[in-house]
Amino acid sequence: MSNEQGVLQAAAHLVSRFAAHDFEGYFSCFDLNAVFIFHTSPNVLVSKAEYQKEWQKWENEWGFKVKSCSSTNQRVQMFGELAIFSHDVATTLGTNDGQNSFKERETIVFNFVANKWVAVHEHLSPMPE
Repeated sequence: MSNEQGVLQAAAHLVSRFAAHDFEGYFSCFDLNAVFIFHTSPNVLVSKAEYQKEWQKWENEWGFKVKSCSSTNQRVQMFGELAIFSHDVATTLGTNDGQNSFKERETIVFNFVANKWVAVHEHLSPMPE
């Protein structure tokens, strides 16, 4: 399997675990020191633990639940042991206020560690109108 195929598989697994609202499975895709930049969060989340805490806050305060997530227009750029995966994301979330759907663009940086691709950085931005 090529490195690009490995990155695509790692990204597909990450997206599928997010789409299933699988907390443990989703977060197992990330390095402990991963950094997360979300247009919906006022702060940069500087570790997996910080994002997990934020996720649990969303669940407790808003009734946050991922209903679906799909990935299109996938691109992989290889830089040695690092890979930059970018794609378009269509997500439906449930909250105490009902369901909302979003179209966004996302970049995930993967690092090849111990024979697997691990996400070390994620950046999500709104899709331009």
